[in-house]
Amino acid sequence: MSSQHQQSETGKIPAGTWSYTAEGSQRIMQQMTVSPAGTTSAQNLAPIVAAFTAMTQRLMADPAQLAKAQIKFCQLQISLWQNTVERMLGQAPDDNTETIAPAPDDHRFRHPAWQKNLVFETIKKSYLLSARYLQGIVEGIDDLDPETARKVDFYTRQFVDAMAPTNFAATNPAVIEAIVDSNGDNLVRGLYNMLADLERGGGELKISMTDDDAFEIGRNIAATPGQVVFRNELMELIQYQPTTETVRQRPLLVVPPWINKFYVLDLRPQNSLLKWATDQGYTVFAISWVNPGPEFADKNFEDYMREGPLEALDAIEQATGEREVVAASLCLGGTLLASTLGYLAAIGDERIRSAMFMASLFDFSEPGDLGVFIDDTQIAALEKRMEEQGGMLDGSAMSTAFNMLRAKDLIWSFVVNNYLLGKDPAPFDLLYWNADSTRMPATMHAFYLRNMYQKNLLVQPGGITLSGQQIDLGAISVPAYLLAAKEDHIAPWQGCYSGVHCYGGPVRFVLTGSGHIAGVTNAPAIAKYPHWTNTKKPKDSETWLEGAVQQNGSWWQDWHKWQSRHAGPMVAARTPGDRALQPLCPAPGTYVIQKER
Repeated sequence: MSSQHQQSETGKIPAGTWSYTAEGSQRIMQQMTVSPAGTTSAQNLAPIVAAFTAMTQRLMADPAQLAKAQIKFCQLQISLWQNTVERMLGQAPDDNTETIAPAPDDHRFRHPAWQKNLVFETIKKSYLLSARYLQGIVEGIDDLDPETARKVDFYTRQFVDAMAPTNFAATNPAVIEAIVDSNGDNLVRGLYNMLADLERGGGELKISMTDDDAFEIGRNIAATPGQVVFRNELMELIQYQPTTETVRQRPLLVVPPWINKFYVLDLRPQNSLLKWATDQGYTVFAISWVNPGPEFADKNFEDYMREGPLEALDAIEQATGEREVVAASLCLGGTLLASTLGYLAAIGDERIRSAMFMASLFDFSEPGDLGVFIDDTQIAALEKRMEEQGGMLDGSAMSTAFNMLRAKDLIWSFVVNNYLLGKDPAPFDLLYWNADSTRMPATMHAFYLRNMYQKNLLVQPGGITLSGQQIDLGAISVPAYLLAAKEDHIAPWQGCYSGVHCYGGPVRFVLTGSGHIAGVTNAPAIAKYPHWTNTKKPKDSETWLEGAVQQNGSWWQDWHKWQSRHAGPMVAARTPGDRALQPLCPAPGTYVIQKER
């Protein structure tokens, strides 16, 4: 339990709760009066209103279809309540509602009362019927343009998740049980937790997802030994300490996204890809991006390429004497790496001899649920917000968007745990990293959203120009390893697969289980999820999956087998400081500890 939430010795309520509640409430009201961080502007609501207006117009054009759905829904609800009444009277009706059950991955209804108590069972089934009705109406609408359909579906799911009976004290048996057992102390503690989160967010509710005091960067997270050997305005370059007597000749350069901090690849020793790669005999270099402030407002995508991978290549040559490297990347870092490879191909630079892309998009024609945030109106509103914030996008904005993609798990589960049950969130390294958000320069972020997500120019030969060179992914000849995650809501695997046919060199495509990050960090020692392989590359992603073979164990070993063919022969291990570049400070460096607030 964090020090903020210490209990008193004499009671269940945290010490100083009542004074904190009074003082904290006053401070938060003052902050919200000056700057209402949690408000939603009419401009931000406009796309939602427009989408549902279009949906309503389509429904009214075919009222018979809507009436049919409503009649069926009413019949099912009446049947449910009739069965409930009969069971209350001790009868055993032919219950045709037994099939109304949550999805296998829906953990909201795990409390026994949802199955054993007739009242809660009925509430559960009524909610699930209503949810299916609403989502069925949305899915059944014809002739909606894809963008509008995506928005309607997304925001309908947000509403359905928000209205779950588990989110309300009076209809959640676990909360009622906690109220009885603690004499209501859980609600007091929940209020305390909510006020703490409001104060931490400066008046905006910033929900705690983990125990922040359980982790310390450099001690039990991002703790793989190494040294920062190079630094510029945008990044620190970390060279990790070798753990083998010999290493592959070509060093491994890791390009992470700047939308999050790099240590998602170096969480704990058990699931650290950086440590594992070091143990396999690679000289690993990782970029750690700065958490930029207003002084970086004019930094653009081109700057991130020049001061990121390109300067890293020069630094690695100074640090090791090796001009050629192999590269690995994650998410947005993969988009940058692909752009860099296109630039290097245009100027005839062959220093990167192979590239691995984890959950990265080149082709943004299938952006998944993130597509709901990238129409002209919302991008313009975002650009205005960044201008008002001194040319920066605060990390909380991106965190909120990503959390909404899995609101059931990443928002509402914590609302119930923290505020209704009055519990502190459990320590979880991945969620600690998820909450450790970063800012982004307005110029760079606007370029990325408009040219990649909105216009999809990266896959068009010459669609993007960087440092005077027209980028053509088809001109890239180096071997590539593309990894996608089957349940990825941020970079849908089908969109990742499209990159196979955008890329000019030989490609190996592998699909891993789970989502955007959990699939990537699926270490061999854990091997929680399988992966799928298929040497054929049909045009359609679903055809690829049909012909794929499921492999047990981590994809890491498959990548190492592939990567070792491109990394050169074994040579004597290299230690940071062996050659021209001397250590500046121990890993994980100074940029990674910079906080958003």
